Amino acid sequence: MNWKTLDDMELNGKRVLTRVDINVPMENGHITDATRIERIATTINDIKSKGGSPILLAHLGRPNGKVNPKLSLQQLVPTLEITFKCPVFFTDNPSRDWINEKPSDAVILLENMRFNEMEEQNTPALAQFLATLGDIFCNDAFSTCHRSHASTVGLAQLLPSCAGHLMQIELNALKSALSNPLRPVGAVVGGAKVSSKLELLQNLVKKIDTLVIGGGMANTFLAAQGAELGSSLQEPDLHNVARSILATADAENCRIILPRDGRISTIFAAHAPNKIISLNTQTQLKPDEMVLDAGDKTTEDIITEFRSLKTLIWNGPLGAFEIEPFNTATMKASKAAAAFTLSGSLITVAGGGDTVAALNQAGVVDEFSYVSTAGGAFLEWMEGKKLPGIAALL
Repeated sequence: MNWKTLDDMELNGKRVLTRVDINVPMENGHITDATRIERIATTINDIKSKGGSPILLAHLGRPNGKVNPKLSLQQLVPTLEITFKCPVFFTDNPSRDWINEKPSDAVILLENMRFNEMEEQNTPALAQFLATLGDIFCNDAFSTCHRSHASTVGLAQLLPSCAGHLMQIELNALKSALSNPLRPVGAVVGGAKVSSKLELLQNLVKKIDTLVIGGGMANTFLAAQGAELGSSLQEPDLHNVARSILATADAENCRIILPRDGRISTIFAAHAPNKIISLNTQTQLKPDEMVLDAGDKTTEDIITEFRSLKTLIWNGPLGAFEIEPFNTATMKASKAAAAFTLSGSLITVAGGGDTVAALNQAGVVDEFSYVSTAGGAFLEWMEGKKLPGIAALL
């Protein structure tokens, strides 16, 4: 992909409209995790060091086109100033004249883009107005690139455009994981439902060498092959689809790893009584029993497979990781993947909300090669879809 970067742009004396992802979690008006703000600092500082003035375009929450004071970006200004080590000028009524009154290297923050219903509709009038406020457009928000919005796609069509540093890192990591990976390449895909990751599974089995399926999704695949799994979370209406994916994987020489044992319980609660049993096509659980995590033998299988891989993509947990002891497989496997990464034998790329939460719980999020905070955009890229925000930069 031949997108331009900040290094390709003449920034001196320019106002740079910079789309960023600072959609941080908030609790009682306080930021609970500033990771997304910290990650954009390199782009902001680079623009300033080259004589440019970053004008930040962003959103917070889902205001649905209406002004909501609780979702105002103004409340982020103190954290932005600490992170960037400079003043941040905020406005909810921008104009080029107002902007031109500010220092030539000023960091300027506009109010929540999604307070205006024209943002998510990608209305040309809004994009045209925003374009009057700056000279260059820089998209540093990969997480928004699966949406065709005025501040992602509309602006890119009106101004000289480039990708920011964080966007570059994200795209290069994803390219190395799926577009041109070191082989063998494998993936862990977990989570509750096959239906939420159907296109991902269908795309991956045609591109990778090994696919580990975990979580409630694995139950659907086991049940599709004849297992009776009691009250386990699974999707009977997708049994035919699961069998089709297995057949495609076989035809494409993609090895599928499903649990051969699982931790079961009759209660979905932390520290509930549980036991590990073998899982296969003949398994018959009692009506009140449910599989809540992969078992120890399956976890060993997964870790053994990691040893043979050069590249690993991870999206979704292997069990109900939120509650002990049903987080065991996810914790052990993620720590093993991190260890292989640190040893230099494995490139690991992970993404998705539950995935990041699970890796944080295991304490290995900083030990993976790259962890994406982009949920929907990460998933759609892995599904092989064209992302409007990326296409607009080409």
